[in-house]
Parts: sequence; structure tokens; C-alpha cells
Amino acid sequence: VSDTVVEPYNATLSVHQLVENADEVFCIDNEALYDICFRTLKLTTPTYGDLNHLVSACMSGVTCCLRFPGQLNSDLRKLAVNMIPFPRLHFFMTGFAPLTSRGSQQYRALTVPELTQQMFDAKNMMCAADPRHGRYLTANAMFRGRMSTKEVDEQMLNVQNKNSSYFVEWIPNNIKCSVCDIPPKGLKMSTTFIGNTTAIQDMFKRVAEGFTAMFRRKAFLHWYT
Repeated sequence: VSDTVVEPYNATLSVHQLVENADEVFCIDNEALYDICFRTLKLTTPTYGDLNHLVSACMSGVTCCLRFPGQLNSDLRKLAVNMIPFPRLHFFMTGFAPLTSRGSQQYRALTVPELTQQMFDAKNMMCAADPRHGRYLTANAMFRGRMSTKEVDEQMLNVQNKNSSYFVEWIPNNIKCSVCDIPPKGLKMSTTFIGNTTAIQDMFKRVAEGFTAMFRRKAFLHWYT
């Protein structure tokens, strides 16, 4: 899903800059955002406003510790230090919980286990790559709201023990946590997920296929030369 025909060219030409010069890259694509709007939020005609709302919820979760007090703070530098085992592997998948349709919000219990389960769900990822197709090198969970850090740590340990096959074994404690006291507007608690997973290759493969299909026929090339 794209609003630009030459998106594969633009994405391919920008990747080289992102690999060399960016410290961390959060991969978000329209296809995954539309999927979340249709399947999870049950919106029949999502607008760009709906897509932007998902992106803003996610990115404000990433930066909430810079703006609000918390029990266990984090910032973008700490995030990079804990998430990037090798310099070029800094392309992250992002997710947000809770995501519920408007009609069913009052029936949803917001607990740390519930948030953790939804946060790791492939349907919640804002990048159209399935984390079950790869393994997590590292992950980061940013919780917001009133909760005990003990419960957060227990849940993270639980996730790692139950799903150990989805985490690389050569990084012992893959998941970093932070807890911010102030929840987003309208929610009692929420969590933002950032994962550094080998499944991100799905996204690059998809872009490469689109690029090859057009470049083979030299379509649109005259605009770039």
C-alpha cells in the first residue's frame, strides 16, 4: 500500500543513508497501519488521520521518558545502547498496546500481562513483517501508568522463558524495560514495544522486489538520472 508509484526507488535510494548515518531507524509502513485499522480497530474507512494517530501514539511512547517522570527512565541514547548489538543493525519494528476497537474498550482489562501479550502480537506491529519469521536480537518495552516494576520484570522474564526459541541465545537478557508514571490521555496504562528482529528482512525483501521489477524495465528511471 503506497501513495507513491516510485516508492521502491525512493526507499532503496534512502536505505544507504539510513544504514550509514542514522543511529536508530523505526520502521513503520502504511500496509501494517491499514491492517491494524481494519482488523484490530475495526474501522471500515480509515483516514490518514487514523494512521497518523497510531504513529503518534507509538512515537510519543518512545519519547515519553524524556518528557515525564518515571520509576525507571530511558532516553534515545539508552535505547540505542541496549538495542543495537552491531552498528548497522539498527532497524527496529515498533508496536503499541492496548489497541482496541471503540465499542469494546470498556470490556478490556488493562493489566501488565494483558499489555505484554498484546505488545508481542504480530498483529500489533507497525511494520509489515512477521516477527515469527525471525528471532529477536533485542527488545524494549516502555510501560506507562501506575504499575509495579516487579510485575513488569516478572512478565518480561516469563515471555523470554516461554518463547526462548524466538530470542537469540547469545544475548542473555534481551529485553530492556522502562516505566513512566504518566499514561497517555484516555488510558490507565499502555506500553510501546520496540524490537530489533531478523524478521525485518521481510520488509527489505519486499522493497527490493518492487525495485527490481521496475528497474529491470528501466521504468521511471529518467526522473533519477
